[in-house]
Amino acid sequence: MPAKPTRPALLIVDMLNLLDFDAGGILLKQAIPVADRIASLKQRFKRAGAPVIYANDNFGQWHADFRELVAVCTHESCRGSPLAKRLAPDPDDFYILKPKQSAFHSTPLAVLLEHCQARRVVVTGISTDVCVAATAIDAHMRDLQVHVPSDCVAAPTRARTARALAMLHESIGASCAASRSIRP
Repeated sequence: MPAKPTRPALLIVDMLNLLDFDAGGILLKQAIPVADRIASLKQRFKRAGAPVIYANDNFGQWHADFRELVAVCTHESCRGSPLAKRLAPDPDDFYILKPKQSAFHSTPLAVLLEHCQARRVVVTGISTDVCVAATAIDAHMRDLQVHVPSDCVAAPTRARTARALAMLHESIGASCAASRSIRP
């Protein structure tokens, strides 16, 4: 009997972001084209009925909820608003707020993926060498298939993204093929 195909989930990591740190402007320039490709990939997932999950920092705002975070990040005064506006969540999208780099650390993400019957994760977002990498490694530790599309992640420099993708491919066997190769 052939192996049953695994259902994918799209993770959008930290694309709703204040970008209020020193390298935020540089990261924004790298992330704008990435946001457009993630938005396109998100639409493919939605058409296929596959889950879309936002995994976002709470920026130390322990009393804020996800909707408040979206409102702050889409406001014109927020440096990250071009990203948030391109990737505004839909009412049926899932979300988790994360206190640290990995979307799995101290969050219900593993339970949510189980609920969605997802055994494969497509990890997109920023920053490739920090939160995306930590999330991908934690997904691998949970025996999930991991795909980190090279055209749907960004770091402040392309070199940092390239190093992170090479490490993920070599160390955990993550697929890093471009998003056009993904079948939701």
